[in-house]
Amino acid sequence: MKHLFLIRHARAKRAETANDDHERPLSGRGQRQVAAMAEPLHRLGAFAGEIHVSTATRARQTLLGLDAELPELGLASRAQYHEALYTFEEKPLRLWLKAADLDTDHLALIGHNPALLALAQRLSPQASKRLPTGSLLHIALPIATWRELGRHTGEVAHFLSPRVASHTLFQRKAPEPPRLDDLGTRHRIINQLEHQYRMIRALEPGVAAGHDPEFLHQYRVNLRRSRALAETLLAIIEIPRLGRALKGLKRRTRATSELRDLEVFLEPLTRQPPPEAGAALTPLIAWLHERIREARRELCHQLQRRAYARDMLEWRDTIASKGFAKALSGLQERQIDRVLRERLARHDAQLVSLTDASPDAALHKLRKRVKRIRYLAELSPERHRRLLENLKPRQERLGDFQDLCTRLDWLDAFTASAPSQDLPDASRQAVDRWLARLHECKAERRQAILTLEPLIERDSARLTT
Repeated sequence: MKHLFLIRHARAKRAETANDDHERPLSGRGQRQVAAMAEPLHRLGAFAGEIHVSTATRARQTLLGLDAELPELGLASRAQYHEALYTFEEKPLRLWLKAADLDTDHLALIGHNPALLALAQRLSPQASKRLPTGSLLHIALPIATWRELGRHTGEVAHFLSPRVASHTLFQRKAPEPPRLDDLGTRHRIINQLEHQYRMIRALEPGVAAGHDPEFLHQYRVNLRRSRALAETLLAIIEIPRLGRALKGLKRRTRATSELRDLEVFLEPLTRQPPPEAGAALTPLIAWLHERIREARRELCHQLQRRAYARDMLEWRDTIASKGFAKALSGLQERQIDRVLRERLARHDAQLVSLTDASPDAALHKLRKRVKRIRYLAELSPERHRRLLENLKPRQERLGDFQDLCTRLDWLDAFTASAPSQDLPDASRQAVDRWLARLHECKAERRQAILTLEPLIERDSARLTT
């Protein structure tokens, strides 16, 4: 089996004259693309074998940028440069590959379009129709030698673009949020829900690729905001089909929970390892990565199922329907404020009922209430500016508590798992010390929540009656 990794150079500056094409350097955007793609390319195995690069400046700088991001791999010292790879035609590229007949099973080519894309389409009918700058097409070929390259002999194993690898780059061309300031209540709600739907669908490739956790976070945010707004509308008025469509949205939100919790736990461990963890950290991180792979496989499977497409299309058709718009035609600000006041009152009643003995679930429920209050207040951000300012630190405090509870749950699961059974006594003692410290932090954060003041006395006076 051969593995061909076709990597298009990152975005370059425009040539001043036709003769300057070979010397075009990377642009600032191209440099950002390289930085975003380096680690994903490494994880996908693009640098497991030989690396061959066009002599064009933009291709060489792409390789050097990858080398700077992954210094431990020594990419610059391993790469070989070939004038023959500075081509825009598929045939010379294919003939070079066959003639070189390199003694490697993994081969990365950093070159140019349209040659790379045309070669991919010749080798596999699954190849994409586009290969943006900085992108990868990985083709698996069931052949023994590179001389055997033939039409449609391969299968696309991975396709990855910078916009799918990096949420920061995705944002440059993400759906534009609507301007809601001058709209009436009905149009503001419809525009907001339609924008959130477009964001959910646009984020799906990044969620499935899994290289940047921010895709999953934003995907969940847009799902939850849509859900919270729909629940609010159903509490005010009857809307045909909305309840059924809402059930599908809830299913999709629940399907992301475990993966998000795992990523929230893993990220600080790799960024700033706790000293209390000791020698147990390496097997714990390996165990978490395996759990994440399993959770991601399950989520990707769900994203590809017909049931997911059916749920999302039902949601889209519902919020775009004439019945939905008609039901909202009589909706007034005072009705939304009534629900907001009720939610504030329920929040305050639950807050004052909390004690040291309250279960963790009660504090988690309070966090959900705060989020739903915030999503509702954001329908009129100027009118509820002070409330939103007060909600932000409150939501962060409750979120920190829930994240800490999640870490403790996963640590307990690890200590009960097979990998932890092989830990030496010193490592087990380190885990016990870490658990003790986390429980202390949990108690401190619980007390910080119990000292919060009610919201309604401070903020509800601004609501219309």
